[in-house]
Amino acid sequence: MLTPAELRAAVEQTLDRAGRAWLDRALAEAAGAKPRPDASGPARWELDFASAGRHIRPARIPRSTEAEPTALATTGQDAERAPKTQSAAPAAAQAQEAAPDAVRVLLLHAAGADARTVARLYAHGTGAERRAVLRALPHLPLFTGPDAVPLVEDALRTNDTRLVAAAVGPYAARHLSPHSWRQALLKCLFTGVPLTAVADWERRARGDAELGRMLTDYAHERTAAGRPVPGDLDRVLALTRPLNHEEPPSHEPSPSREESLPREAPPGRRHPPSHEPSPSHEEPPNHEKPPSREGPLPRALTREEP
Repeated sequence: MLTPAELRAAVEQTLDRAGRAWLDRALAEAAGAKPRPDASGPARWELDFASAGRHIRPARIPRSTEAEPTALATTGQDAERAPKTQSAAPAAAQAQEAAPDAVRVLLLHAAGADARTVARLYAHGTGAERRAVLRALPHLPLFTGPDAVPLVEDALRTNDTRLVAAAVGPYAARHLSPHSWRQALLKCLFTGVPLTAVADWERRARGDAELGRMLTDYAHERTAAGRPVPGDLDRVLALTRPLNHEEPPSHEPSPSREESLPREAPPGRRHPPSHEPSPSHEEPPNHEKPPSREGPLPRALTREEP
C-alpha cells in the first residue's frame, strides 16, 4: 500500500505548476483545519475535496514515470503488483481519472477526518468521491475501529464495480464479518473485480470451508445455467480446503449439499435395476419411504372434515 508521501509524489509528477500550487494550498488548508462541530457549512478543505476533479488535471506523463499513473489508480495493498510498463496514451488516460481520487485521499489524510466527516462526505459524494473515501480508510485514525463498516457494506450493495473494488481494501479485510466478507469476495468474482483488488484475500480464504461451499454451489448454479465460471474461482477454492483434502468433512455439508452433489453409491448400497427385484427393495432407505408417512395422513384428513 502506498504511503501518503509516496502517493503525493506520484501525483505531483503528473501535474503542471498551477496544479501543484493548488495541491500545496489545499493540503495545507486541510492540515490546519480544526473540528467544527457547530459549523453551519463544510470546511474549506471539504470544498476542495469535492472540486478536486476540476483542479487536478494531469498535464503530462514523463517517460521516466510511465508506471506512476497505475500506482495512483491502485492505492490499496497491491499497488506494487501493478504493471511496470505501459504506453503513454493509456497511462495519461488512467492518470486523468486516478489523480483526483488520489488527491482526495491525501486531503482526507491531511485533515485526519473522523467517522462523522467521512460518513457525511460519502453520503453526499459522487461515485468518484465515494471511491476516494473508501480508499482513504487505511490512512485515517478510524482504521482501527468498525465505524466505517456501514460505508463499505453500502458500496458492496452497488453495481459500480469501481466502487466495489475500492470497498474491498485493507479496511474491509480487517473489519468485515466473516459472512459479509464472503459475500464481498463472491460479488467480486462474479462481477469481474480482480482478486488483486481484494486486500488480504489469501489469509481470509485459507481453510474457510463455508466459503468453499458457497463458491462450489454458485459455480454449479452458473454451470447449470450455461454461464461461465470465473477463472479466479479455482484459486480461491483451492485455499479453502486443507492440504490433501479429498471431500468436505462430514460436519460441514448440510443435507441439501450432499443431495446436490451426485456421488456414486458404494458397491454394497447400489440398487439393482428395477426389473431385477432384490431384497433391498423390501426395506427402502428412510429418505425414500419414511415410516411416519403411514400414520399422519389419516389424522390430517380427519382434521379437514367439518
